[in-house]
Formats: sequence, C-alpha cells, structure tokens
Amino acid sequence: MKISANEIRVGMLLEHNNDLWEVLKTQHVKPGKGGAFAQVEMKSLLKNTKLNERFRSNDSVEKASLEEIKYNFSYEDVDFYYFIDPKSFEQINIKKNVVGEKGKLLTENIEVTISFYNESPLSVQLPNQVTCKIETTDAALKGQTVSSSFKPATLINGIKIQVPPFIESGDEIIIDTRTIEYIKKV
Repeated sequence: MKISANEIRVGMLLEHNNDLWEVLKTQHVKPGKGGAFAQVEMKSLLKNTKLNERFRSNDSVEKASLEEIKYNFSYEDVDFYYFIDPKSFEQINIKKNVVGEKGKLLTENIEVTISFYNESPLSVQLPNQVTCKIETTDAALKGQTVSSSFKPATLINGIKIQVPPFIESGDEIIIDTRTIEYIKKV
C-alpha cells in the first residue's frame, strides 16, 4: 500500500530497496529554502542493518502489509518454538532468535499474535501482561523506603528483574512483556 512520506511514523514497516525496514525515528523538516522532507532512520529486519533516508514530501513509499494470526504456544526444543492454530490445529515452528529473549515468558497455551510477511513469520507478540513466579530474591534491607527501592529477583524461567522489597521467593507477580518490568503482586 503506497503512502505519502508525510505519513511515515515510528514503528511502521516499509518496503524499500527490495528489503523490509522498521522505522526507528522520523523527523519532518521544512528548510528555509527548498521543499519539505522527512528524515527517516530505519532498521532492516532481514539484514539487520540501519539506513538513514531522506524522502521528499511528495515522494511515496510502500507500506508493508503484514498478516497477523493468533496462535497458542505449544512447546519448545533446542532451536524452535512450536505454535498451534486454535482453529485449524495447524502447527508452525519459529526459530528462537526470531522470538528473542521474550521467548522465556512463553507458557503452555498462552495466546500470541504472529505477524507474517510473504507467508514467513516475522515477529511474535505476547500478551502485554503475564504471570510469573519468583524463584529467588534477596532479603529486603531495613530502613529502605518502599517508594524508591527495588531489589533484584530471578523468575522461574531465568529472567532477572527488579521487584519491590515486599516481594518474597515463591510469590507470583505480573510483569509487562514489552519492558520486562514488575507491575504488581498477584
């Protein structure tokens, strides 16, 4: 789908120079002399390179069309995560490096949204909040104020986060999957 250079926003996926690019930064500039343009910093999703490109305001760019399908997480092995479509029961596997560090937050039957580009999986989006259990945490130091202090904790899945002093080992907490940060105690 063609869009004007003025419509480019952070987070958009663009098809440019036979590659797929994620927009990291965009700045619209109106110089004193000459036409307005958009200065766009992009990251290639296929080659993992960065590019700074200048688009004139009358240029048009191709916005990538992604297909998003809901899947349930099934299981993992050494190299792949396996997901199943709850409607057709079709199973797909995605390499662990596509999912990244957030793959440790996957639990059995958790519903995720998988984005496909040209029928190949591009990204896996987890729910915004998931429940995790604290495996170990340090003891709270007396005299610390609750509002400003956090202590390190390790979750059952091995992820290290910061939690408030009142959280103990074995507690269940809710964390934000976008930032991997503590939200509240269950």
